[in-house]
Amino acid sequence: MVVSALAGCGSAASNQGAGTDAQPAGTDTAAQTTEKAETAEAAPAAELTGIDAIIAEAETMSMEELAKKAIEESNGKTFYGVGNSSRGKSALPLFIEYLQTIDSSYTMEFEWQQPKNNKIFEQLTSDSLKSEGTFAMTLIQDGNQIQTKMVDTDILKTYVPKEWAEANGTTPDAYTGFLPLQTLNKVFMYNNTGSAEFNNCWDFVYEGSHPLFMGVDSEIVGKNFLMMLTEDKYATWLKEAYDKLDDTKKAYFEPVIKEMQTDANDLGLGANGAYALAWIKLWVNNYNEQTDDGPICNTLVDASATDQSGLLVYSKLRSVEESASVSVNNINVAAYQDGYTGIGGYGYCHYLFLTKNSPLPWTACAFIAFMTCTEQGFEAWGKDMGGYSANPNVAKEIEDTFHHSQGGGDEFPAKNDRGYDWWTTDGELVLEDPAYCSEVSFTVGSWIDVLDHYAPGE
Repeated sequence: MVVSALAGCGSAASNQGAGTDAQPAGTDTAAQTTEKAETAEAAPAAELTGIDAIIAEAETMSMEELAKKAIEESNGKTFYGVGNSSRGKSALPLFIEYLQTIDSSYTMEFEWQQPKNNKIFEQLTSDSLKSEGTFAMTLIQDGNQIQTKMVDTDILKTYVPKEWAEANGTTPDAYTGFLPLQTLNKVFMYNNTGSAEFNNCWDFVYEGSHPLFMGVDSEIVGKNFLMMLTEDKYATWLKEAYDKLDDTKKAYFEPVIKEMQTDANDLGLGANGAYALAWIKLWVNNYNEQTDDGPICNTLVDASATDQSGLLVYSKLRSVEESASVSVNNINVAAYQDGYTGIGGYGYCHYLFLTKNSPLPWTACAFIAFMTCTEQGFEAWGKDMGGYSANPNVAKEIEDTFHHSQGGGDEFPAKNDRGYDWWTTDGELVLEDPAYCSEVSFTVGSWIDVLDHYAPGE
């Protein structure tokens, strides 16, 4: 598996092949990059203080050099981390073991918290008010809120490991944007025990369809997905998929598309914006909201869920327990089916940051480097399908170890993960771009907020 130089959310290009002009997650426009360069020139690294100075120095250091700094700083202390993923708790003991290979006397206690109900932003904001914070670093999702609540307010700081940057063909000072640990994908699936067919992404919003979905209020990255559909590239994908529908389905969707044209103009969207708004409107009007992707998966793989569909995390298929009525073979991954047209799902990132008042900044930098630059550090996430390291070297090592592309073999083909490279090209995965989501949050986002939601039984 060959992965591209700059993997991660916000890049619509393939992981494969040199010379792409893909822009990584959270990266800036040319104008923003120029502005950053001018700002950096006005305030050289020598003038940086506090956490900024530590990050600047850390970005010049090797993994082993960072490890020695971490040992000196945190030996005998307690490390507090907070994240949207509980697997930081699994990675920290391995990190400690790595440091002990350098200094066998090293010890560190740790606590990893995973706030529920999107409380991580409140927790980090509250912690930022202290002169020295509790949390050393965070692993966090939802590019829109990260941009507006965490980065624009200077609560979180991006550190780019030297070896991660080199693996991606760049340098820490040249890289702009957030540091992604991994891209995860949520994909369209449907129960195949009946006669329903989903051959086009518009089929999921066609008359009578009520896909299972966590919903824009249950998990905010779902709202980011809908906002991303209005970006010119993805709106064009929807237009192209619409053009391949039969006349009956076109006739069903056409009035809604025409109705949305005024809104598209008012929102300042591109030529195909009305197609995006029509799809979004029909999706929100019709999806059957669920509390979590686990129950969605459990429903769809049951033989009794005839003709039902959903949009859910691909990796949930890993935990299906086969029985007489339950099987991975009872579902199809829509984008894997011959002849399927249009978007196959969406991708979003887990990003890594230091807190601005980190009590153990060197240890946080070393831990971030460990997770993003070593197979052992990423294994807590990489052991499962549907999570793709943003480091091409680590991604290759993970595939060589776990063989996710053949994870289901001939018996369960839906579990044969075709990988980031395929999903972001042939699979037409819509990738979260924090900058774009932030830009349209108060326009498209507010428009989404007032759409009617489907209520089963009404």
